[in-house]
Amino acid sequence: MSLAAKIKISFALIIVFPILMICLFALAMGKYRIEMIEENYDISIEDSGILFDRTNMLDLITESLREQTNENISQEGFEPSLVEYWRNFDNEYGSDITSVIVYYNEEFIYNGMKPYDENIIYMLPEYDSISDISVATYYVGTSEKYLVKPVPFTNDDGTFGTVYIVGITKNPVPEIRSFAAEFLVICLVLIILAETCLTIWLYKSVLIPINRLKKAAQNITKGNLDFSVDYDSSDEFGQLNKAFEEMRVHLKESIEENIKNDTESKELISNISHDLKTPITAIKGYVEGIMDGVADTPEKMDRYIKTIYNKANDMDNLIGELTVYSRIDTNKIPYHFVKLNVAEYFEDCIEEITTELESRNFKLIYFNYTDKSTEVMADPEQIKRVINNIISNSLKYNDKDVGVINIRIKDQKDYVHFEIEDNGRGVAQEDLPYIFERFYRTDASRNSKKGGSGIGLSIVKKIIEAHGGTIWAFSTLETGLSIHFILKKAGNTEGICCDSEDDIQEKDKGKGKVSWNKKDKSEKRFLKYREKLSNIGGRENGK
Repeated sequence: MSLAAKIKISFALIIVFPILMICLFALAMGKYRIEMIEENYDISIEDSGILFDRTNMLDLITESLREQTNENISQEGFEPSLVEYWRNFDNEYGSDITSVIVYYNEEFIYNGMKPYDENIIYMLPEYDSISDISVATYYVGTSEKYLVKPVPFTNDDGTFGTVYIVGITKNPVPEIRSFAAEFLVICLVLIILAETCLTIWLYKSVLIPINRLKKAAQNITKGNLDFSVDYDSSDEFGQLNKAFEEMRVHLKESIEENIKNDTESKELISNISHDLKTPITAIKGYVEGIMDGVADTPEKMDRYIKTIYNKANDMDNLIGELTVYSRIDTNKIPYHFVKLNVAEYFEDCIEEITTELESRNFKLIYFNYTDKSTEVMADPEQIKRVINNIISNSLKYNDKDVGVINIRIKDQKDYVHFEIEDNGRGVAQEDLPYIFERFYRTDASRNSKKGGSGIGLSIVKKIIEAHGGTIWAFSTLETGLSIHFILKKAGNTEGICCDSEDDIQEKDKGKGKVSWNKKDKSEKRFLKYREKLSNIGGRENGK
């Protein structure tokens, strides 16, 4: 439930709930009080609205009392002259709102109104004889009005008198008065109950998630990101808690990434220092040899100069690879994708590298199992860098008398599968998952006899992923290393990174976004295919 809905419900509860409960209580208590009044005053109430009409209620009660008076007068043994009789009558049938005044034998023999107004007897209507006034009603008084109903009577001895039934208009019916008090108390209780329920509900709905966010913010302020913000709700606070949790996770990942980058930067400096130190030391040694006259023959001088030149080239290549990796890692290299005919492009590549391989006593075997019209979307320059880096790595770490490099290209529906395999010394299984990481070398001593920067395969991985492809490897020690990668065919370019980050931001302004390293569903087929290859070591029997 949304917070806006909760606020609306809260507003409705604080108004509707008390009103509804008060109405229900008023109906129940009103019915109960009506029954009590009917029993106490021997009257019948047809309309419950009379509870709120003091005058009509008083008229109904005094009328009942007048009927009771007439009934007593008509009884045998009626003795109007006895004051005690009228006192008992008043106590039995009178109430807080009614009283009896008796005029008999030309004098007032009983006045039940003394607690209220003694002077009312001077305002009562006079009756000297019996007359038809059984339904007469009078209002007398000065500041306070009294409802008076006279009941004339004649005694057996011929004397006559009048019983005045007096209703006190300023006093409400006691049952209604107690009903009003109870009603106010119940109203107060219901309002307090509604407010309490609403407060508890709002506390759980608002204050608890706010306190949770406050605690989370305090943890983040202290640098503690090892917690979670859990709030199982779909309202605004649930969305806010979810966003806060995503921020915490992102912040934690960012910090961990920064720590990792910091560690890698330190490792980078250490590795570069080590890799540069060896050729610089060699250059210094040969230069000192020339300066000291050790190269005292043209042949030695020529050898010294060539060595210095080669070491300088090694340094230049290292710096060049570092520059390329840095630009690729920060997406600063724009990719220029075109449709490449697989057969034509790789035949050209094979021609370029065959001469070098033959000069180093390597045998190249090339198979292309794809159709001659098969095309991929790729950057020709960067793919050539991939091929050169993989083959260069094979050349460096091949310990066989005759090296062999197999290049196989296969068609796999939406993809083209490339495999470059050598017969070198291979890579141990525990090292295989890390060979595409920058500066990773299986030689822990970092013996630079073989040369290389340790980032060649990491560059390969970056380029293949930027093409929307995947790269992996199989290897067995002393048998060789087989590197596989896939590229999507032309027309299936989803996930290909087409430009640098700056170019992508420019395209986002009006030409649609380009996704980075996004793998579509068809690549799931390659996971099964790659698993199949792993079962046979990545090799094809008889090829």
